[in-house]
Amino acid sequence: MRRIETAIDIVAPTLAVWRVLTDFASYPDWNPFIRRIEGEPRVGTRLTVTVQPPGERPMSFRPTVLAVEPDRELRWLDRVLIPGVFDGEHRFTLEQTAQGCRFGHSETFGGLLVPLFGGMLDNTERGFSAMNEALKSRVERGL
Repeated sequence: MRRIETAIDIVAPTLAVWRVLTDFASYPDWNPFIRRIEGEPRVGTRLTVTVQPPGERPMSFRPTVLAVEPDRELRWLDRVLIPGVFDGEHRFTLEQTAQGCRFGHSETFGGLLVPLFGGMLDNTERGFSAMNEALKSRVERGL
């Protein structure tokens, strides 16, 4: 099992961060890591997500939404082939702070193939950080 965990402080209320985070149609305009999301953020639905970690080719997958708590959490799970081969549970969290919002961005990877993807997962962590910075910039500029 491997976990990637990043966070960033954004000087804006959680509502403003949530609006940008769930405006999937605008992702190609600002998000350097998650290039595209199609679908609705509703529990039980499947999304089509295209990511592009730094130095990697884009890849698409179809996760199932596990949790949607407006202004607090969005979480999905993707599995390659069958459970236990390569699973990834992706999570965005928003926590109101005195200065605004603490945005958490993490993923837990499990399964037999995880050890084979070490380099790609390092690039994925850099992608998370790049997305966090871009989200902060977009929200704080009021776009």
